[in-house]
This record gives sequence, structure tokens and C-alpha cells, in this order.
Amino acid sequence: MIFKAVDEDYHRMADALRELAFNDFNCQDFLSIDKDGAEITLSYWESLDDIAAWRQHPLHKKAQILGKTCWYSDYSVEIAEISRAYSA
Repeated sequence: MIFKAVDEDYHRMADALRELAFNDFNCQDFLSIDKDGAEITLSYWESLDDIAAWRQHPLHKKAQILGKTCWYSDYSVEIAEISRAYSA
């Protein structure tokens, strides 16, 4: 995502969406990194159904509109399944 403008409303919305994802939609992890006006966010979920339900929530719908009109000049969303994961 490329930022157009970031303000306090953006940060409040991001915090509210994270809380909603964890509390109501079985999100397992939600990580964001931003640098030089760009942001990458990774989120991990129990199921595709949980992602779809979160995406349809009224608060998330509002955030989508604000993202397109106020906060982002460009963005993309990719959904992938992890077939294997390990760490040391």
C-alpha cells in the first residue's frame, strides 16, 4: 500500500480493525510494517470464511471506503495459503 495521507483517524481505524479481527473473526496474527510512505501488512487467519466475514463487517467496509478516498494512493490485497512453515 502506498500512503496518500496518514492521520490520527487512520491509526484509530487500524487499531479498531485489528481488535475486531482478533476478537470476532479468529485472526491469529496481524503485523504491519511501514517505511518511506509504503506499508505491508500480513495477517494470519483460521479460515477463508473468517476473512470473508471480516471483510463484510460494517467497520471494515467503512475503512475500505476511507482507504480508497483518503489514506491510500495505491493498494493490493493477496490471499495465500501456507503449505509449510517452520522456524528455528
